[in-house]
Amino acid sequence: MDKYVEKANMTLDILAGLIDDKPESLDYQGKIKAGVDLGTANLVLTLLDEDNNPILAASQTGTVVRDGLVVDYIGALRMVKSMKAELESILNREIEFAATAVPPGTGDRDVDTFKNVVQGAGFTVSNVVDEPSAAAAVLGIERGVVVDIGGGTTGISIMQNKEVVYTADEATGGTHLNLVIAGGLGVSVEKAEQIKRDPQRTDEIFPMVIPVIEKIASIINNHIGRYKAETVYLVGGTSAIDGIEDILEQRTGLKIIKPSQTLLVTPLGIAMNCK
Repeated sequence: MDKYVEKANMTLDILAGLIDDKPESLDYQGKIKAGVDLGTANLVLTLLDEDNNPILAASQTGTVVRDGLVVDYIGALRMVKSMKAELESILNREIEFAATAVPPGTGDRDVDTFKNVVQGAGFTVSNVVDEPSAAAAVLGIERGVVVDIGGGTTGISIMQNKEVVYTADEATGGTHLNLVIAGGLGVSVEKAEQIKRDPQRTDEIFPMVIPVIEKIASIINNHIGRYKAETVYLVGGTSAIDGIEDILEQRTGLKIIKPSQTLLVTPLGIAMNCK
């Protein structure tokens, strides 16, 4: 694996640990870089120091964003406020500035909605970045394809010379896996989501979702087109499923790089871009 990605994995693992096991208090007086990620299935608030080392982080599950649009403004506001208050109580100080991110191709009005959520929660928005650029900052991507498999869609972003030159988004993601699992096991979609997240049940559910993963591979193949892509970087919560990288590699013929914490790549990159 790329040395840059190996280093990123170390930081991502630290970040994951901070979400799972927060200190009761933390005396940190330096400057804070904050990032708010309004994801389809998860909202994440990440705090870094000036050298991009994780300080604290919080995450909440919620369906306040769908297909790159904020569909539950009040719910998003409530959750971001809650995470901000939680981390401020640990630090015993205010977190003033934060960056946020939007899917590529988001219109100005929808960008404003993302900003309004973050501002409404009490932050001053330092800047807004596009999600693939945030991921590229973490993984050191100069050339390649960022595939963001989220709750509702699969986003394709082709990077050349550290810039996004092509984007696409199609409606296949974690929700579709949940529907297949729910049908196969005869459970609710909500229960299917819990089962999908349980690593002890991966062997049971993985054969069921292979057709959906193959559809994601087709989406990748359909959009790389004339671009001479060689490497795919997986991000997004649905990319965390064990074995998904093997199916995608078989079906695309491309090198697949999967970070250790796919859900946290974009949140980390957002905070890294905080000005």
